[in-house]
Amino acid sequence: MEQRGSGARDGTEQAWRALGGDPALTARISYGGPSGLLPARLPVMELARATVAVCALAAAELAARRDGGPVPAVRVDDGAVATAFLSERRLRIDGRAPASFAPLSRFWRTADGWVRTHANYPHHRARLLRALDLPATAGVPEAGAALAGRRAEEVEETVHAAGGLAVAARSPEEWAAHPQGVAVAAHPLLTLEALDGPGTPGAGAPPRLLPPTAGGVTLPAAGLRVLDLTRVIAGPVATRTLALLGADVLRIDAPQLPESQDAHSDTGFGKRSTALDLGSRTGRAAFEELLADADVVVTGYRPGALDRFGLTPEALVARRPGLVVARLSAWGDDGPWAGRRGFDSLVQVATGIAVVEAGPGSGNAPGSGGGARPDGTPGALPAQALDHGTGYLLAAAVLRALTERTRTGGSFLATLALARTARWLTHGLAPADPADGDAGHDPAPHLRETDSPLGRLRHALPPVTFDGSPATWATPPGHLSADAPVWR
Repeated sequence: MEQRGSGARDGTEQAWRALGGDPALTARISYGGPSGLLPARLPVMELARATVAVCALAAAELAARRDGGPVPAVRVDDGAVATAFLSERRLRIDGRAPASFAPLSRFWRTADGWVRTHANYPHHRARLLRALDLPATAGVPEAGAALAGRRAEEVEETVHAAGGLAVAARSPEEWAAHPQGVAVAAHPLLTLEALDGPGTPGAGAPPRLLPPTAGGVTLPAAGLRVLDLTRVIAGPVATRTLALLGADVLRIDAPQLPESQDAHSDTGFGKRSTALDLGSRTGRAAFEELLADADVVVTGYRPGALDRFGLTPEALVARRPGLVVARLSAWGDDGPWAGRRGFDSLVQVATGIAVVEAGPGSGNAPGSGGGARPDGTPGALPAQALDHGTGYLLAAAVLRALTERTRTGGSFLATLALARTARWLTHGLAPADPADGDAGHDPAPHLRETDSPLGRLRHALPPVTFDGSPATWATPPGHLSADAPVWR
């Protein structure tokens, strides 16, 4: 493959350093593929390329640790990366495009600016309408009229108080001065740490050696068991990647919470899916049986939301010494918004990304050449890059922790947040080249058709590749919550 310039390596080296990896290993990565993909004013393609690169390198490192050989060469193809970062848009189910944003999930003009709401889930829609004093049957015209006379930050707080989701559009400078922006800026891109405090039972677990991988395809996570308590995109992308690499991934959903089958049809490759009510005695008992043999637990809920079920990192490793715990949230673990719900689209709006992407050079403005939106509507990234990028970073953190566990033993905790990834995009990566536009990329080489219990799927192939890596997942996605809560 051709080599990208130094800018391509800079983002990878930053992310690999955050993961605690050996800096010399980044020389094992080569870059290639078409240029000018995921065009935006911000360095979206650099973020996408770097997050996939470190994920693939972490997988290759674990494979080398298991097999006792050199770290396999890693290949990063921009075409494959860009296609994967749009996987939910590329998906077709018997020729049907999956459901996208609901009508009330959009930008709205307010009396003093703009606000974005998220109402894809029925309960979020109901809470939004209740906060606006609108009937359950209200649609876009009624909501638009109710919002037009209110201030954006007033809407933000009123909807939040009702349990819904609405975020005022801020500039990068406004977010930097906001208490949550200050809290996010105080943290690195991610943290990966050993849970080795004197008050942490299970921290002294011995090294857990892994047998060599077997077969013609290298599966560095083969034999490992992952409990997946995540939803939507970022967390499921991480666990989808671990499944690609051979892990037995079991997704667990609460039966009372609605979830999109279409979303799972994109991120459920290689996994199984079950439902457990952790508030019930039987559900809790089933979870504890699974935990007793788990290697990894990945959670994607608001900080503190799962604590009442005994799912704090400290409580988990006390019951399962040597466990790797990976936590993902929207806004981070501290600050006034730590306990708020959030999605990629809302984090873009709060952190100033939407304001930046409304200007000239945005890949999302009307017309293929970019440019400012005529009505002043804030913009958006060309992909849900915070979700996808954080997902690959999350998988990389798990893989690095598993490698370290074979050397040092102990338990590990990885902590990531969409808002941290957003700050890296806006402040950490080299600026995008404004002349680097869409080269008319054809995604066809990076798509495949697969039969599944859901029908014929057209889907993106995995972008995580290294010498000997699998070309695709071992199994297609199935129906949500259709599997028994047992390990294979």
